[in-house]
Amino acid sequence: MSKFKELGLCKEITDALADIGYETPSEIQEKAIPQIINSVADLKAFAQTGTGKTAAFSLPIIEQIKTDSRATQAIILSPTRELAIQIERNIKEFSKNIKGLSSLCVYGGSNITNQIKSLKRGAHIVVGTPGRTVDLIKRKALKLEDIQWVVLDEADEMLNMGFKEDLDKVLSVTPADKQTLLFSATFPQEVERIARNYMDNPIEITAGTKNKGADTVEHEYYLVSERNRYATLKRIVDMNVGMYGVIFCRTRRETQEIADKLIQDGYSADSLHGDLSQGQRDFVMNKFRKKKLNFLVATDVAARGIDVTDLTHVINHKLPDQLESYTHRSGRTGRAGKEGTSIVIISSKEKRRIGQIERMIKKKFTPKEVPTGKDICSVKLMQYVDKIKSLEVAEDKVPDNLEEVTKQLKKLTKDELIKRFVYNEFETLLNYYQKAGDILADNSKSHDRVADENMQRFFVNLGQMDELNPARMIGMINDHLDKKIDIGQIEILKSFSFFEADKSFTEEILKAFEGANRNGRRISVEKTEKPKTRSRNRDRGRGGSGGGRDRNRGGGDRKRSGGGGSGHRKGGNDRNKSGSGFRGARDNKEGFNRKTEKSSRRRRTRD
Repeated sequence: MSKFKELGLCKEITDALADIGYETPSEIQEKAIPQIINSVADLKAFAQTGTGKTAAFSLPIIEQIKTDSRATQAIILSPTRELAIQIERNIKEFSKNIKGLSSLCVYGGSNITNQIKSLKRGAHIVVGTPGRTVDLIKRKALKLEDIQWVVLDEADEMLNMGFKEDLDKVLSVTPADKQTLLFSATFPQEVERIARNYMDNPIEITAGTKNKGADTVEHEYYLVSERNRYATLKRIVDMNVGMYGVIFCRTRRETQEIADKLIQDGYSADSLHGDLSQGQRDFVMNKFRKKKLNFLVATDVAARGIDVTDLTHVINHKLPDQLESYTHRSGRTGRAGKEGTSIVIISSKEKRRIGQIERMIKKKFTPKEVPTGKDICSVKLMQYVDKIKSLEVAEDKVPDNLEEVTKQLKKLTKDELIKRFVYNEFETLLNYYQKAGDILADNSKSHDRVADENMQRFFVNLGQMDELNPARMIGMINDHLDKKIDIGQIEILKSFSFFEADKSFTEEILKAFEGANRNGRRISVEKTEKPKTRSRNRDRGRGGSGGGRDRNRGGGDRKRSGGGGSGHRKGGNDRNKSGSGFRGARDNKEGFNRKTEKSSRRRRTRD
């Protein structure tokens, strides 16, 4: 006897579940299914991502649908179209043996005329995003007067995405005696407000602990400087052979940029975000599900529809703004009882958030060191060796001149032959990591010395009086070079400035600014040396350790950039910093006399 049958489900449903491999109910299913079947009370249900919430609310609804009526009897609201599509796909699988039961998914970005036609034909269960659902209600195409069940799936995320008004509109046209079912993976205060506003004395059930991370997921973090974030991502990917996972970014732009970089660097990756059409999203997701892609770079919203049970890793290229979203992210892996790893890449200013997440998910993070080039080459070599050892040779496809090849190679010893094959296979990788150096941890006591040694300091004869700020400085450099390069510290002073850039582009930078001008003023860019008296530790709080290092962020906070270096909290008002730029200039005999220095100090103090 099926264990699902013991929960009150009919044979048609349990047979369908058996066909798709559902054998044992999860904890949330064991608690929610009998409650929904045997009671009309509203329900709040909390469970970790990946524990089967969709089946927990859809199976008891399918069990009770009256197929002799064409009326819509259940409306399921989901924050994203990807998740809505996945839910409706599951419903079709669960109900395939129930004659006459129909379901429909409605969402923005798809032809609304076709959706209206489908509604006219009848749909017992409608799964939809809030915006499109409201639109169909306004057009009088979706009628909810016979609704018996309203499901708010991922309720916290619907509120985070600003769907409160849409939820109000949908619920206002549903009957008062309906059963409202609220399912969520996290339990922020906003969910409590939903319960108070939309539910009547709801029963509450919890599988596991609210907001707690899955026990099958390990959590790790890498502490690096901002400009080494992408380089760290690459090394993590290179080190973990066979990685199959999702890389989370905060914004659509960042998502596309990271995906493009990975593709250009030869990785099997693609992006998933809101700027893609539904056809493009479906195409990308199909490739990812079929493992034609190793990595999916996605925003939090787009990833809500990802239902892949065997992801090995989740990588947080940037932490989410809402820490509760980390639970959703990490829950993409470690599903269906399988083990997974959630990795976070952070800078020193974000480290405090690790503690906040640890308290929320009730699990500890393991700090990790960024793999060295030697580590990665060793792992790749062993992977190659294993591949060669397990390779089955088809004798009929071996070239006829193998004997001649053997004769040519006979002069080489076994060790020489192995070395040549290894070098031939890994020449590019070996050369890359030989030049790249190591990436050290970024913290308040230790600067990224290797990265600093790869940076050249430049003097430019533009400053605050020319309306220059870190963002404009970065834009000016990239425009003249017609490419993006790594930019380090930026110091904007009154009439001149300093910036650091990848030293391998030194000659290109100098040549690019020959004869250049800005707003009619000639631009002069010269090489200079880094100030010898300024300690590395003090650099962390001044002149550019924040936004100016990140070329993708456009130079940091514009509101603070008018005075000193980018990322410095008080602009140019710090008396302790006043001589840093001039000291470097004097070291290079750039002709600034003591009087000019003192005058400039007084002006910056007054500013």
